[in-house]
Amino acid sequence: MKHTYIVTGMTCNGCRNSVETKLNALEYVNNVSVSLTKKEAIIESSKQISLEALQKALPDKFKISNKYNVSASSIEKNVITSKSELKQLKPLFLIFIYILLIAIGLHYKSWDWSGFMLDFMGIFYIVFSFFKLLDLKGFPESFKMYDPLAKIVPIYAVVYPFIEIGLGVLFLFRIQIPLALILTIIILGVTTIGVTQSLLSKKVIKCACLGTALKLPMTKATFIENTIMIIMAVIMLFKQL
Repeated sequence: MKHTYIVTGMTCNGCRNSVETKLNALEYVNNVSVSLTKKEAIIESSKQISLEALQKALPDKFKISNKYNVSASSIEKNVITSKSELKQLKPLFLIFIYILLIAIGLHYKSWDWSGFMLDFMGIFYIVFSFFKLLDLKGFPESFKMYDPLAKIVPIYAVVYPFIEIGLGVLFLFRIQIPLALILTIIILGVTTIGVTQSLLSKKVIKCACLGTALKLPMTKATFIENTIMIIMAVIMLFKQL
């Protein structure tokens, strides 16, 4: 007999292999095929195996359920959670749109892509540093939760808002642009690694991108925001060389 189950908690091929190994080790199981992308496990067995037995065989981080027995309440809960996250991220989206509009407004009469990107990055840094400065005591603790460098060197979290101000000034006043671009790639690259690790581990932590004044959850939006800045910096650095 063959049954298909939903398996949540898998974030990499290592997780997939672990689930396959644990389930294959069960008595009466003939074959297990696990899909990381579909979050599914197809189990072929010579005898019906209870869902409780399957769950007991897996580490706590993995949850297994019958694919065709997903309750309406679970679906409703996921929808509500998604809406809640979007509502929480509204300030981030609004600020991003405002920065974009200001940068466009500075160049729409005589369009200059290089100037637009430099101004966008400069305004981005100045605005985001402002929110971090609103709570200089609380920001470092939140930032150290996911930034790899801040975890190792605590003082880095303290001076980070001032580094953003400095980079913003360099971009807006066109001072030492190559240096500012290299620092942007390094600093945001390190932070993005931490953000990615947090997202993959499914940790529920606050994003410190807008300080602690606004309670923002760590989501893919944070990753996208940093990635956009890194891509801009790489493009501009190639133009400078």
